[in-house]
Amino acid sequence: MDKLMSMKEVERARVLDRLIAGEIDGYEASRRLKVCPRQVRRLSARYRADGLDGLVSKQRGKASSRRLNETLCTTVVELIGCNYRDFGPRLANEKLSELHDIHLSVESTRQLMMGAGYWQPRKGAAVCVHPMRERRARFGELIQIDGSPHDWFEGRAEPCTLLVFIDDASGRLTGLRFMPRETTLGYMQVLHEHVLSYGTPVALYSDRHSIFRVNAKEAAADAETQFARAARELGIECIAANSPQAKGRVERANQTLQDRLVKEMRLAGINDRATANVWLPGYIEDYNRRFAVEPKDCADAHLAYLGTAQELAATLSVQTTRTLSKNLSCQYDNWLFQIETTGSGRALRGAKVTVCEHFDGSKELMWKMRKLRYSVMSKPARQRAVADSKLLNTQVDKVLARRNTAHKPAANHPWRKMSVGKAATDRLQVT
Repeated sequence: MDKLMSMKEVERARVLDRLIAGEIDGYEASRRLKVCPRQVRRLSARYRADGLDGLVSKQRGKASSRRLNETLCTTVVELIGCNYRDFGPRLANEKLSELHDIHLSVESTRQLMMGAGYWQPRKGAAVCVHPMRERRARFGELIQIDGSPHDWFEGRAEPCTLLVFIDDASGRLTGLRFMPRETTLGYMQVLHEHVLSYGTPVALYSDRHSIFRVNAKEAAADAETQFARAARELGIECIAANSPQAKGRVERANQTLQDRLVKEMRLAGINDRATANVWLPGYIEDYNRRFAVEPKDCADAHLAYLGTAQELAATLSVQTTRTLSKNLSCQYDNWLFQIETTGSGRALRGAKVTVCEHFDGSKELMWKMRKLRYSVMSKPARQRAVADSKLLNTQVDKVLARRNTAHKPAANHPWRKMSVGKAATDRLQVT
């Protein structure tokens, strides 16, 4: 016999030997071989005619009729090597299907990438010791939010932070925005877009960043951040997670985005934050089509926002209280705000006004629900202009230069002669 037998074929030979010897009947052989009696008769006939070779599969050693075409395999490896060398097998498979009309299974793509050295098989994931939490039932009951700092443009632009809003019930992205860093106004802007698109969610689930909660031990029990205040005014509950694993939905989304979004922007030729933010809505739609699931309850838990867009923008702003001086001015962030009034403005002296800083960079001054007109100037620029006009800094620098010189006048210096003559005159007068 030229071909090696498998353990299954060796066991078949043993059973068929007993069948031919009359120790068992055909039904018992069928039960032991786990085949039908008709197949037992076929195997028995082949075994009597050809011996052990009759039990070896005739397809052994032949190429599969379902194997991939060699030309196709070569083309796929070349495409992956030129365009998708650092892609994962699944993402590379999607791009081959979408952009090159080459339809393979993910496993076939994976095997080709492993054979070409573009993908290394990973070890199995460690056993998760964190208890699983069931998804919320309805869309909008719980929105997980987080910021993901990363080199999103692979050196084509400065590293920045992606703010991510994802629904817990469906795994659906509801907001993405690139920002220079995690800031209160950045989260307010994404929440503003979320409310305009879907309404107000029941709760927001975040980490314990100081944007969302006051972490100082000496803080009052009712102390809240600007973001928490805005969420409360909108009727949204803010919940802080005790660990990153607790908000695993958004953490896993960050990992997926750091892999897929980076490569998608590279293929699309996007090299800056402004262009990326305009392009992101289309990517969100594609992401949700691939990864979102249907929630258990098809009802929407969002509540419609009944206010105007201006009222929503006013709520989602950083609000700081300032006291007006006698000349109706106040300071905020190195800027001087001067109130403009048509009358005497005596009622505004010492008044408490609220400075509202919006995420688009604009500012408003509010007093008793009224918007105040004002002019603004930079304090450092104003002081520098006055000092330069009087040449004060130049004069002080000259004085300091004269004072700091360690030069001693010579013995015949006019100043010394003048001092000696004056001293002699004084002695004569005394005498």
